[in-house]
Amino acid sequence: MNDLAPMPSTRPASPHFSSGPCRKRPGWTLDALHGAVLGRSHRSREGKAKLREVIDLTREVLEIPEDYRIAIVPGSDTGAVEMALWSLLGPRGVDVFAWDSFGEEWVTDIVKQLKIEDSRVFRARYGELPDLSQADSARDIVFTWNGTTAGVRVPDADWIAGDRTGLTICDATSAAFAMDLPWDKLDVTTWSWQKVLGGEGAHGVIVMSPRAIARLTDHTPAWPMPKLYRMVSQGLVTEGLFVGETINTPSLLAVEDAIDGLQWARALGGLPVLKARCKRNFEVVAAWVAHNDWCGFLAARPEIRSPTSICLKIVAPELAGDSELQAKIVKAVVAKLDDHKAALDVGAYRTAPPGFRFWAGATVEADDLKLALEWLDWAYHQVLTDMAG
Repeated sequence: MNDLAPMPSTRPASPHFSSGPCRKRPGWTLDALHGAVLGRSHRSREGKAKLREVIDLTREVLEIPEDYRIAIVPGSDTGAVEMALWSLLGPRGVDVFAWDSFGEEWVTDIVKQLKIEDSRVFRARYGELPDLSQADSARDIVFTWNGTTAGVRVPDADWIAGDRTGLTICDATSAAFAMDLPWDKLDVTTWSWQKVLGGEGAHGVIVMSPRAIARLTDHTPAWPMPKLYRMVSQGLVTEGLFVGETINTPSLLAVEDAIDGLQWARALGGLPVLKARCKRNFEVVAAWVAHNDWCGFLAARPEIRSPTSICLKIVAPELAGDSELQAKIVKAVVAKLDDHKAALDVGAYRTAPPGFRFWAGATVEADDLKLALEWLDWAYHQVLTDMAG
């Protein structure tokens, strides 16, 4: 591309490309929250009805089987994953797959905190996937569907055995509402509202198969269980949790926002349309990458590239191998984009290689993404010019 290209004349209508909390749905205003049940207990009839509405809309939009249980839990996606790990792991060996920072957090929980001796860890560097074929169907399996900080996703669930005897625990926070989640292959699936539908933070969602529910009562964890993780009382599953009776006090303002996002998704056409919007956004980025000589995908192979958390790296030959200089350039580019309000919060995650990360989920408009990439190209060449001068 032309090093001397002028500054773009048009900014994105929305410059919000943060990977969490993510951009609100198109057309969102504070008026969307006018129906919130405020100043009332979440255990009131009205409060519980709102929480149940979130659960019912979630099941409808994602086409979750009727015999799977859905609960709203504390602590965002992290809380939901850790609730599953603390409650369900122990009776079998565990295979955990990690290829980004959040996958590594689950490794830490399993190996260092729960100290499960019969655990196998399969890792890959940023931009790659571990060897998923190593998964043992007789063992529990823990993995992220989409590595938000690496821009790498699993391409499918073919590697998970349909006749497995272990459980699969899937962190799907940046995949839910954007990609196909094959429920028959997933026993525990978690996410947070702050991702694909642009909801507010602090709350998580956990979806459990009948096999996972059975494990809750068949297995008693060997470690102390914090109150926030308890899904069993006196040997019985806490049924109220799955109809909106939350463990702790949720924000009913955030609940109302979740309802708004789910209603928007349903009105739009549900999961097929949400996936199509993500696909269109990814194609915008892929076309841009194909026509420049300095920026490429962090994910090495096309089939594992995420269409939501799109991670890019500098591939200019003259900067190859100089990660310190690349980091300096990235920092300056991100600052310039921020100064011009052209693209906000697009730096790579702090533990990832130097680069850029654009959230391209269903709430992002393809035209905005296209304009943001024009600004990215301009800012990169402007920074190189500034450094040379």
